[in-house]
Amino acid sequence: MPKKEPDDRSATAPDPQVLSINARTLRGLAHPLRIRLLNTLREFGPATASGLAERLGESSGATSYHLRQLAAYGFVEDDPTLGKGRERWWRAVHAGASFDPELLYDADPEVRGAMDVVLHEVATVHAQQLSTWLGTMHEWPREWLESSDLSDFKVRLTPELSRELADKIHELVNSYRGRVPEDTEGSAVVRTHLHVFPRPTD
Repeated sequence: MPKKEPDDRSATAPDPQVLSINARTLRGLAHPLRIRLLNTLREFGPATASGLAERLGESSGATSYHLRQLAAYGFVEDDPTLGKGRERWWRAVHAGASFDPELLYDADPEVRGAMDVVLHEVATVHAQQLSTWLGTMHEWPREWLESSDLSDFKVRLTPELSRELADKIHELVNSYRGRVPEDTEGSAVVRTHLHVFPRPTD
C-alpha cells in the first residue's frame, strides 16, 4: 500500500517514470479536480485548460487555476512543442506516482487528511472506469469481451504475505510492459486495478 502504477501513456514503456509523493507534494495533489486533471493528462496526453475543461465538464477558470497549482508542486509543466501565441498546453511530468504508507501516520492531521482525499478519489476513479467499461463493453469485439475479467478473491494471509502478494502482482503486470508496440493492430491499453485489503472475520 499505496502504490499508484503508471498510466496509459506509459503502457508501452518498459521503465516508466514514477514520482514518489512526500508530505509537501501530497498537499498539492489533494483535490478531486487536480487528480482528475492529472489522470487525464497522463491518459490522453498534453492539453489546454479549455480542452480539459470541456472534457471534464468544468470551467476553464477552474482548470487553469488547478493546473497552475499542480505545476507549482511539480506534477505538470508547459509543453513547449505545442501551442501558438498565448495558447498554453500542459503535460504530465511523470507517468505515475507512488505513496509512502507512513503518510497515513503522519503527525500532521492535514497530511493524513490529504492522504484520505487522494485515496478516496483514486477509488472513485477506479469505480468510474469499471462502470464505463461495463456500459460500453458491447461496443468492443468479442475477443476483448472474452479476454476481460471481473473477479474477486478471498484468502487468509498474514500482513507479510499480503505485501508479498501485492508485490508479485505488480511485478507480473510490469513484466508485460513494452511487449506490444503502440501502433500494433488490434491492441488496446488494458486497465488493471489492484485492491488488497483485510476483512473482518466475524
